Amino acid sequence: MSTTTVTKSPAGTRGPGPAAPRTAPVAEGRIGLRANLRHIGALARRNALQIKQDPESMFDAVLMPIIFILLFVYVFGGAIAGKGNQAQYVNYVAPGLMAMMGMNIAMAVGTGVNDDFKKGVMDRFRTMPIARSSVLIAKIVVEVGRMMIATAILLGMAFLLGLEIHTSVLHLFAAIGLSVVFGASLMWIFILLGLTLKTAQAVQGMAMLVLMPLQFGSSIFAPPTSMPGWLEAFTDYNPLSNLADAARNLINGGAVAHSVWMTLGWSVAITVITAPLAVAKFRKKT
Repeated sequence: MSTTTVTKSPAGTRGPGPAAPRTAPVAEGRIGLRANLRHIGALARRNALQIKQDPESMFDAVLMPIIFILLFVYVFGGAIAGKGNQAQYVNYVAPGLMAMMGMNIAMAVGTGVNDDFKKGVMDRFRTMPIARSSVLIAKIVVEVGRMMIATAILLGMAFLLGLEIHTSVLHLFAAIGLSVVFGASLMWIFILLGLTLKTAQAVQGMAMLVLMPLQFGSSIFAPPTSMPGWLEAFTDYNPLSNLADAARNLINGGAVAHSVWMTLGWSVAITVITAPLAVAKFRKKT
C-alpha cells in the first residue's frame, strides 16, 4: 500500500484544494476623509493627464470664449448700445458670458462621463475599493479648472475690447468665484444626464434643449425690460439671470445682495438634489 503526503502550498500560490475566497472590496462607508481626498486627487490627476495627451479636448475652453465675446459684442452690441458704442456693451455682456461659460463647460462633463462608460473605464473604477463619489468629484475638479481657464481667456478678451472694472479686483474675483460655484453645481445635472441617457449625442441634444431657453431667455445679452412681459417674468426666475446680474453688479457697481444669495441658493439646491441622484445612478448603472 502506498501513502501520499500532502504538503501545504506556500502563501500566495494555488494548492490542490479549492481556491481561497477573494477578499471583498472595502466598503465605501469605511473610507475615511483623508483616503477619499487622496482618491479624488489621483483620479483628478488621471483626468488632467488625459487632457495633456489630447490637447484638442481644450478647444472648447480656449476658442469658445473668444468667439462668443467677439460675436456678441460686434453683432448685438451695436443694436443694443448703438452703433459705435460697442465698448459700453462689453461691460454689460462680459459678466453675463461668464455665466454662459459655466453652462457650456458643464455640458462637456455629461458627454465625457457617458463616453467613459462606453469605453469601460467606469466599470474598472467601480471594482476598486474607492468611494463612488470620488470618481465623479474628480471629474468636476478638472472641469472647474477648464472653466477657470475659459473665464480667464474671456476676461482677457473683454479687457482688450474695453472692459473696465468700476469696483475693485476683489469684486472681480468674487464674480469669478460665484460663476465657478454655480457652474460646478450644474455639472451634477449633466453628469446625471450622462449616466441616464444611452449615447453622448443624446446627452448633447438634451443639454442644448435645456441650455438654449435658459441662455437666451435671460439677462445675459440684453436687459429684460426690452422683452415681452411673459418673457421678462421668466427671466426673473431664471438662475442664469441672477448669476449674470450678480457678476455684472460686482464688476460695474450696484446692489448685489439679492442676486448673490439667489445664485448661491440655486447652486446649493441643484447640488443637494442632483449629486446624490448622480452617485446612486453611478453605483447601479449597468
